[in-house]
Amino acid sequence: MFAQLPERRMHWIRWTLTVGWLLIVASLFYDPWTSALTVSDHPWSPLRIPDTCIQVQGKCLSEQPYPLGTTLFWGAIVPAAIFILLVFGHELWRRICPLSFLSQIPRALGWQRQFKRENKKTGKVRYELAKVDPNSWLGRNYPYVQFGWLFAGLCGRILFFNADRLVLAGWLLFTVAAAIAVGYWYGGKSWCQYFCPMAPVQSIYSEPGGLLSSKAHTSEQLVTQSMCRTVLPDGKEQSACVACQNPCIDIDAERTYWNSLNKPETSFLRYGYVGLVIGYFGYYYLYAGNWNYYFSGAWLRQSDQLASLLDPGLYLFGQAINIPKLVAVPAVLGGCTALGYWGGRWIEKRAKAYNQQHQANLTTEIIRHRLFTLWTFGIFNFFFIFGGRPLVQLLPLSVQYLYDLGLVTLSTLWLYKTWRRSPDLYSRENLANRFRKQLEKLQFNVSQFLEGRTLSDLNTHEVYVLAKVLPGFTREKRHHAYKGVVREALEEGYVNYSSSLEVLQQMRQELGITDDEHRLVLEELGIEDPELLNPDRQRSLENQIRLSGYRKSLERLILLQRKQPDRTAFEQLSFQDSAAVRSLRYQYSITPQEEEWILSGFSGNSSSVKKAEFLLAQLPELIGCYRALNQPMLHKHKAVLTLLQENIIHKKELIVRSILENLSLLQSDSAALSLAQSLQQASPAILGEILDQENWGDRLPSEILQCLTQPGAMPVSCSLEFSPQEILEHLEALLQEQNPITQAAALYVIAQLDAERSQAIARNCRHQFNSHVVQEAINRLLSWHPSSTANSSLTEFPTLEKLVYLFNSDFFHRMQSATLIALAERAEVRTYNRGDVITEAGDTCRELLLLMEGDARIHYQTGSEVRVEKLHPGQTLDELEVLAHSNSENTIVTGNDSTRILAISVDAFDDLLDRDPDFARRVLELESRQLQRFVRSVQLY
Repeated sequence: MFAQLPERRMHWIRWTLTVGWLLIVASLFYDPWTSALTVSDHPWSPLRIPDTCIQVQGKCLSEQPYPLGTTLFWGAIVPAAIFILLVFGHELWRRICPLSFLSQIPRALGWQRQFKRENKKTGKVRYELAKVDPNSWLGRNYPYVQFGWLFAGLCGRILFFNADRLVLAGWLLFTVAAAIAVGYWYGGKSWCQYFCPMAPVQSIYSEPGGLLSSKAHTSEQLVTQSMCRTVLPDGKEQSACVACQNPCIDIDAERTYWNSLNKPETSFLRYGYVGLVIGYFGYYYLYAGNWNYYFSGAWLRQSDQLASLLDPGLYLFGQAINIPKLVAVPAVLGGCTALGYWGGRWIEKRAKAYNQQHQANLTTEIIRHRLFTLWTFGIFNFFFIFGGRPLVQLLPLSVQYLYDLGLVTLSTLWLYKTWRRSPDLYSRENLANRFRKQLEKLQFNVSQFLEGRTLSDLNTHEVYVLAKVLPGFTREKRHHAYKGVVREALEEGYVNYSSSLEVLQQMRQELGITDDEHRLVLEELGIEDPELLNPDRQRSLENQIRLSGYRKSLERLILLQRKQPDRTAFEQLSFQDSAAVRSLRYQYSITPQEEEWILSGFSGNSSSVKKAEFLLAQLPELIGCYRALNQPMLHKHKAVLTLLQENIIHKKELIVRSILENLSLLQSDSAALSLAQSLQQASPAILGEILDQENWGDRLPSEILQCLTQPGAMPVSCSLEFSPQEILEHLEALLQEQNPITQAAALYVIAQLDAERSQAIARNCRHQFNSHVVQEAINRLLSWHPSSTANSSLTEFPTLEKLVYLFNSDFFHRMQSATLIALAERAEVRTYNRGDVITEAGDTCRELLLLMEGDARIHYQTGSEVRVEKLHPGQTLDELEVLAHSNSENTIVTGNDSTRILAISVDAFDDLLDRDPDFARRVLELESRQLQRFVRSVQLY
């Protein structure tokens, strides 16, 4: 809601509120006017001191006229902040908070601490903005620091500065000075993120979102919620984020909430805060012995507050407890905080136990979220029983009723809205919004389907339904759109390589994307940009926003510089060393590597050349691995090697296609010809196949196409000089693949070359492999005795063996790995002797049969004659009858001993056809080709 208010307007609002707040602070030092409104005989002021006796520990409190500074601060400003947080969310509060505004004074003046960084090789010096290290003590424990300061502040209110104006003014000025000092010491909103005592309160009341706050994850705006922003001279707003915290509540409060939901400090803050608030308000009763002391507001005008520090701090059952107030206050508040935390944890455990006993199927996250929601709803209404009540009670009774009804109504609406939220719903909305953006990039004409609505008007489910009915949304475009979603999610750190399969599962189900297609997308992205899949590189939405802000600022600066009349002088100057660029680099904390990457993106051709060069550099390693697998010493394992070789060929095809894409972008660029020559020399065979099968002639310039198609000067040959050690190194590299079949096959071949090395890998790395296919191979390797490894065969790895034969068969060749694994799990290996009948004419076909080893012959009955056809290993038997659920028309008999057949039941086959549309499509294609070959063969007779 308030996220869309222009920053210039909010800037003036901040100035107004900050000046007003500072005037209240100033009034704490000098205010000779407002005390006149509080004299007991004032004719009309509702703030006049009442004539009634207000008892404190059995004695009437002596009162004097008082200035209204403390009354306004505690009775109006603080309750208003709590109200704003729950109703309007942090996106309003963070943009108007005076302390947040004042903490940015050093940034506005350019007075912020910097770290000097010197490149030892080049001698260049740059300065980096200081930020809180997330791995430092403060970075790990800041929630407790903030809560501790909040605890100290509430104790200080009761003890020192509830009514003592000078002490309160000193405390507020100290806080202002601390905020400004932190703004100098650390960049960004470090005061708000790591120090401010209101931060826990903000999290509790404004996460996962306020009643009227916006949703950042579904917003079309680049600058969301209360994100740090700057206004350009043309009036446009741009992010000024320096990624001072990850995740950041200012960018997306709900994302921050779900990320921190299961952290121990979150439960401490939520449950402890409830106890702290109850303890704070309850102490007034424990101290005075009645509620009238609080609700009358006498505590706001108690001028001798400091004089009572050593007086009895508790008054129970008409008896003063001789514990000094200085000790009683922190003891009561600390005890209530502890009880709140322990009580919350106990209720949470009971809720989880109840969920398990009654099989309510609620996740731990949902249980905790709903408990947090109830706690926040309860403590919000409890707070407003007391917060601001001394002033509210001065209003007419009807207004008080409306006030209370409004608070309960708004908090109930917030409860209803927040109760339905869940991590899964947030994730689905997030991914649907990303997918919506990809659809917009494809520029479909969707108006005829939406009846005047736009893509941005569709809810999560409608976006996916639309994608299914769009006539032009082909499988290739669906793959392209899904790939864009995955790339964006990886760039922002929303998913990583290992989590992407699970996080994006719902989206794949909606779009009909299989797990293998997902792995293919990851392979393509890994080839195009390996840094996307680098587990050591920490990616985050905050960092992407920081880099985007720098890029946009640099683009604007370059545009302004090029408009200068002396453009030649501009080109001759070292633009990167200019003061303006240094200032931007410092402001956004840009490293040399980040700057190089950003600058490379300004020139499309430069970026394409670098990308093509990078892809070309990967080909030699793949070619070396392919040649290593063709060494004579491995030929007896040909079936397994074919599987590994196909994986390498597939990667080479992806690289070659990606390079051709970049060449099509470069067109007649001077570097394109050199790249084309390098590609032709590196991989002429696969390049030739792709050029023959795909239409690249219309996309590439004639000279580039000629260079790609002409023979290379150096003939390509396969080296026969690989040592076993070199082969093993290439095989171990294949273990890093994400395809479990490739991993298991590579581990098997390693075992054939070096059993001890394979066992060492199995022992040390078994936790890295999640697939049961690989785990089965590992368990088999670890069960080997050194003397039993010499004659090991593929039959000792039953699942891998079935996968290898399925992969190498005519029918299942190049089928997706998930489908092959599912088939292998349900398949059965059978052994027959010479002359055994496998199937007989007239039998009902209940199994799809694949000849693994041996000899089998089909006896066709053609009139009075019997025609015999020999089958070779890898062929399937009775596949047409299996698909049609008909009877077998031929008899199949084994031709020798030890004939092995892989049998897949009709039920298992049909189940996979129903569950995997891509498998059904592939089977249809295969059978169509089989029928065409059969028809041609019949025509020859």
